Amino acid sequence: MMTTRQPHQPKPKAIIFDLLTALLDSWSIWDASTPTGTSLEGRKWRKQYLEVTFGSTVYGPGSTYEELVARSAAESGLPTSAPEALLRNWTDLKAWPEVGRVLRELRGKGYLLGVVTNCSKELGHAAVRSAERAAEEEGEGKWKFDAAVTAEETGWYKPAVQAYHGILPLLGEDVRPEDVLFVAGSAGDVVGATKAGFRVVWNNHVGLERKGDVLPLREGKSLDEALADFL
Repeated sequence: MMTTRQPHQPKPKAIIFDLLTALLDSWSIWDASTPTGTSLEGRKWRKQYLEVTFGSTVYGPGSTYEELVARSAAESGLPTSAPEALLRNWTDLKAWPEVGRVLRELRGKGYLLGVVTNCSKELGHAAVRSAERAAEEEGEGKWKFDAAVTAEETGWYKPAVQAYHGILPLLGEDVRPEDVLFVAGSAGDVVGATKAGFRVVWNNHVGLERKGDVLPLREGKSLDEALADFL
């Protein structure tokens, strides 16, 4: 775990999450979608996918989510069957084990909770439901995020500032960047969300390498470890 010293700041009004890395174990279905079904191919592809998506800016023809998934597979030396399998396997996405409990704890403390994801509208909201179901399994009744927005809906991929700020109107007129804590899943999110004016913690579940000199408030290997100061 790594923390950085920060001056006292007021409690955030909203906690916004990266989806496919901070909340969900997308690494497992990337592995399962490769010809060997192993992390040897899956990790290489997944890391290339992060480079490709965070290296893009505008969402549109030629740079849709599905196209970037296919491009990163080809650049990793994988056949077209790999991205095709990933899309078939999409509903197999599962949350990290602690996610449901932590989301319910945060809701109980009064935070607004949201998701910003570099994904298409259809796949992104399907993945959001995977995280919501994890929270439902920890209690009774339906559980939903206060807001969720995809790259397709904002027209921007993270780390563009517009991608992060696209969720703010959905959370209410009084929520400003300085009112937000962002839970990053990748190193690119640590940098991007900081530039967007958010406070940032990092759920570095799989031990990704840091990028640049920007540090999160706290880095942990689980969601509750990353959010220890807010639970």
